[in-house]
Amino acid sequence: MIYQMASIGWALLLFLAQLNLLATSSVHSAPSLCHQDQANDLLKLKQSFFFYSSSTTLASWQSGTDCCLWEGIGCLNSSGHVIALDLSGFGLYSQGIDPVLFNLTSLRLLDLGMNDFGGQDYRIPSVGFERLASLTHLNLSNSGIKGQVPIGISKLMNLVSLDLSSRFIDTDDLDTASSMRNNLWEPYFPTLVANLTNLRELYLDHVILFSSPAEVCFKALAKSVPQLQVLSLEECRLQGYIDLSLSRLYSLVVINLRYNDGMTPGPFPEFFMNFLNLSVLQLAAINLEGWFPDRMFQSQRLKVLDLSRNLILSGHIPNFANATSLETLRLDLTNFSYVKSSSFSSFKSLMELGIDRNLISTNSLSSFGAVATLRKLVLTRLGLLRELKSIFSWMQDVKNLMSLEVSECDFSMRAPSSIRKSKNLRSLVMSDCNLTAQTLSEVANLINPQSFVVFRCQISGQLPPAIGNMSNLERLEIFNSQISGPIPHEVGVLKGLTSLKLVHSGLSGRIPSSIVNLTRLIQLDLSVNYLSGGIPTSLFTLPALQDLNFSWNQISGPIKEFDAVSSHLRLMDLSMNELTGRIPESFFVLSSLKELVIGGNSLMGPVDLTSFWRLENLTYLDLSNNKLSVTDGGGKPSSAYLSQLSRLELANCGMTKLPNILTRIKHIAYLDLSCNIITGYIPEWIWEGWKSSLTHLNLSYNMFTGMQLTSYVIPFNNYLDTFDLSFNRLRGQIPMPSSSAEFLDYSNNAFSSVLPNFTLYLSGTLYLSLSNNNINGYLPDSICDSPLEILDLSFNNFRGLIPPCLMENGFLSVLNLNENQFKGALLSNISSGCSLQIIDLHGNKIDGQLPRALGNCTDLEVLDLGRNQIADTFPSWLGRLLNLRVLVLRSNQFHGSIGYLKDEQSGEHFSSLQIIDLASNNFSGNLDPHFFESLEPMEKYNNTGQIIGQQNLTASRFYRDTVSYKGFFETFGRISTTFTLIDLSDNALEGSIPESIGRLASLISLNMSHNAFIGEIPGQLGGMTALEAMDLSSNQLSGEIPQDLTNLTFLSFLNLSNNQLEGMIPQTRQFATFDSSSFDGNPELCGPPLSKQCGTPDAPSESHLKSSSVFLLDKERAPLVTSILFWFASLAWALE
Repeated sequence: MIYQMASIGWALLLFLAQLNLLATSSVHSAPSLCHQDQANDLLKLKQSFFFYSSSTTLASWQSGTDCCLWEGIGCLNSSGHVIALDLSGFGLYSQGIDPVLFNLTSLRLLDLGMNDFGGQDYRIPSVGFERLASLTHLNLSNSGIKGQVPIGISKLMNLVSLDLSSRFIDTDDLDTASSMRNNLWEPYFPTLVANLTNLRELYLDHVILFSSPAEVCFKALAKSVPQLQVLSLEECRLQGYIDLSLSRLYSLVVINLRYNDGMTPGPFPEFFMNFLNLSVLQLAAINLEGWFPDRMFQSQRLKVLDLSRNLILSGHIPNFANATSLETLRLDLTNFSYVKSSSFSSFKSLMELGIDRNLISTNSLSSFGAVATLRKLVLTRLGLLRELKSIFSWMQDVKNLMSLEVSECDFSMRAPSSIRKSKNLRSLVMSDCNLTAQTLSEVANLINPQSFVVFRCQISGQLPPAIGNMSNLERLEIFNSQISGPIPHEVGVLKGLTSLKLVHSGLSGRIPSSIVNLTRLIQLDLSVNYLSGGIPTSLFTLPALQDLNFSWNQISGPIKEFDAVSSHLRLMDLSMNELTGRIPESFFVLSSLKELVIGGNSLMGPVDLTSFWRLENLTYLDLSNNKLSVTDGGGKPSSAYLSQLSRLELANCGMTKLPNILTRIKHIAYLDLSCNIITGYIPEWIWEGWKSSLTHLNLSYNMFTGMQLTSYVIPFNNYLDTFDLSFNRLRGQIPMPSSSAEFLDYSNNAFSSVLPNFTLYLSGTLYLSLSNNNINGYLPDSICDSPLEILDLSFNNFRGLIPPCLMENGFLSVLNLNENQFKGALLSNISSGCSLQIIDLHGNKIDGQLPRALGNCTDLEVLDLGRNQIADTFPSWLGRLLNLRVLVLRSNQFHGSIGYLKDEQSGEHFSSLQIIDLASNNFSGNLDPHFFESLEPMEKYNNTGQIIGQQNLTASRFYRDTVSYKGFFETFGRISTTFTLIDLSDNALEGSIPESIGRLASLISLNMSHNAFIGEIPGQLGGMTALEAMDLSSNQLSGEIPQDLTNLTFLSFLNLSNNQLEGMIPQTRQFATFDSSSFDGNPELCGPPLSKQCGTPDAPSESHLKSSSVFLLDKERAPLVTSILFWFASLAWALE
């Protein structure tokens, strides 16, 4: 009901407009007709729409007829001007809002809600709304629009109602609901509302208000919109507190601030009780705390009260003398409790109730009585069987209950049999629960709803065949819930199903052929599972099926031909499977198809884009990453083929030139032509023709040599999410998109310079990579004016000082300035707000000491300062950084001992470190044995397959890492947490090698060469069973080589040369594979592979051999292992 007021207002205005037309017609024999220019503009607007239902084709909109009589149109009869355009809920689709709309300057009401004008990532027009100065009602809710709220809306001084929200749509078509959601953010809230003094209703649900704290928003409303009656800011990412200035909006009837969980914790604002007309109060999940006043329950006007998910908000329900007017009461996930004086018997009008275990007991439930009006019940955190029994026993008396939502509950025992008496139950939703297959069977045998939805539940066992007993089901959906085994064949007996979605739930086996019996099925989504086998061909021709999604499975084999004429498919997504063979000819005649996504398979053969000419409605085509050879121009179809595309993905399709169709597409939003072999210049028409529509452009991994430009500022009108020109052969100055881009990648080209003011074009950029070019110059301090999260300028010729603000920037997560010519000392006043996770300054001219303030970067995972001129002692204080995994300080001027200070010896130090490279410094003294005892990642083998940055990296989808490999720097997608390394070589360390190193059972590489270690090699080193490379050369080690080292069965690189070792070289296992270079320079060593023979050596004892079989080198791992194990020698060669 929160939204009923606005809809009534819209309908009333349209009704009055129509009434005015009729009333004036009775007086004048010849009423004014619609103006021809406005009729023409409306017809142009109609041409921009796609229609998927015969009932919403705007059939009355015909040339030569009076537009005042068209559906959705209202005119002012005295002038014939169009004053109302209401297309809400028509289910229209278009690639953006056509600017011709702004020619209708006489409009007073504009309602485009409940449509999809977002196309494929189209942005809302930034200009044009200011021309509609007469508007009093503007509704763009759930219209699929994206981008910043146009500043022109702030100039509509006559607005009474403004609705830009996205809200829950009560529909089974979740895909449609998702496409209709807006993705908007405000420019600056006080500016947006400053001129809207007549506003009465403001709906901005899900509009991101990141530029204005909550208190600033509320002060602006109190100042500029004093007569506001409806304030709805649900899930707007508000931060801050509810300011007292809000109390001046005394006319408020509706307050909806729920799900802004970034709000500052605070008490319930008691001034809300002074709003005498308040009818709706929704404050869920805004961190309220303290005591909720009893008096709020006594308001006779309050219809909706939602306090849910305020975990430490306390209170109880008082005993009312009179019945309350509440229709919705949500107290779940609060600290409300039942007391004996409480009474629920006064809730005579209650239709929706949300409670948790704090309010569930035999006494509390009995006090509710039957609650005959209750339609929806929300239950949360019921863990005990007696709680389940209590609530379901009480439900037997709630005769009209239609919807039950259960979350965070434990059904691992069994479902209460009393649920069977909820005969009117139409919808059952279970989320974040523990379930078993037996529980699901019992539920299926006890109730028979029309909708059964399960998401984020832990389900032990398989989906039970009893699911087929729910014969009334129209909607069966299971999301993000782990189920083992196949889809039961019995699903095919649910003849009434219109939506079957079993997504991301661990299902395996073949797609059951029984699904072809579901003749009413509209949506079929089995994506993100482990399904295998082929696709039953008859699925493509199910009479009602519109959306088919089998993406991200293991479906294999060819796709057989089918009768496409009878198909009504609008969306088909078969991407990321193992499909083979050619694209079936049937696909080319699916005339209703809107989206065809078949990328990421092994489909093969030539494909001419002209083959798609019959697919007039196609807006999204993805053929990427198959084994296809895509061309364009082999046939002679209509010149308009594929002209409606808004998203085209042809990555890795073997193309040698740009497709001809691109010149005919008027409005494209998403274009990916990466990983082809396209040569020549990037044409100017890409940015000139699509400057108002393009949001994603990826031309990376091609062979472009230049760009056709009239300016180095590329004229894009829309905000870009991706502009990727990496891995080409582009030269000269780097061009910048005028509207900024979230992801900017110019890496691996031959660019030589940037614009002097290039940072002006980074206002919305999160990721910037200029790496591997030939760019000279200085990095300006203005780089910090952007919201960068990842900055990669590695392998260039930048010089001068590193801007201090880069280390202070609260947004930056990755800073990679590797291999440049930056100089000077690092900033020493890094604040506690540091969010850096990766710092790579390797190969510069940085001097001075390490700033202790680096200890404030508590999220730091990688610190690489190798090959600089830093002079300092070992930074043992970095050991407090519990996330630090990689520490590279090689080739500097560090000195002193390696270990802890006396007050720092703790098992927590360097507890996550997996790579430590201190080579080529001036470290000296004995190694502290305790230092190696806290290196947990090197002690326990990690087989999780995780990568550095996977858990905490803010912009992990953009992250790439550069490491030294075989003497060169190569870019890899990730560094695995399984790779462990210690390099202490080329220092002046002395004393014995600590036995504690032998505890590092998962260590892969150990290099302690070129030091002054003495004594024997500890036999404990034989405990490093994962070791693949060991270099102890050029020390003063003595004694025999321990037989325990033969336990290192993965060892493929060994260097013990230039020591003072003696005796016979072990002859078993890996030692039998090493050549003489591993042992040269030890005059007293003997035996193979050396030419020096031993006298009459004793055979090694059985105890040394352990009880192992003869070792065979893992031939599959050998090449990779050998490459990695030469890390030390090749790295030293590359850097010195």
